[in-house]
Amino acid sequence: MTETSRPQPSEGSEKVAENLGAPQAGLPDVFDQLLKPEIQESLTVLVDQLPKLAEMLTLLTKAYDFGKSVATDPVLAEDTMASLSGFTKPVTDTLKGTASAAIEAGDRVRAQDDHGNISVFGLMKMLKDPQVQKALRFAQAYMDVLNERDQQNKR
Repeated sequence: MTETSRPQPSEGSEKVAENLGAPQAGLPDVFDQLLKPEIQESLTVLVDQLPKLAEMLTLLTKAYDFGKSVATDPVLAEDTMASLSGFTKPVTDTLKGTASAAIEAGDRVRAQDDHGNISVFGLMKMLKDPQVQKALRFAQAYMDVLNERDQQNKR
């Protein structure tokens, strides 16, 4: 449309307002906005995309409904907690055992009045203990790993 044949925005909104029975005073300029070509073009694009938007909205609604049902399902929450506790219980039991052993060992060291040195023969006797052997093997493997990482970082 050309500028001369196009009604003025205020005239068009007044005519629409009269047809709708709306009062003219304080009329929002929505009708003026609808008369702008860029708004009409945007609305045309939006209308063309409505089938896609409706499909996306349907999928989002289904996802929301699924998420809501999962979040509010008490059986699922109980099963999840049971499976998590099944996974974490062995770890926590091991940590509790290790911590209690360390506390007990510390208490035994403090309870001993003899703070003397360990003799070579006492050390040889301790080296025969399977737990000492296990701890020494772990310490050796741990030191090897740290050494390998240190060598890799230097390269």
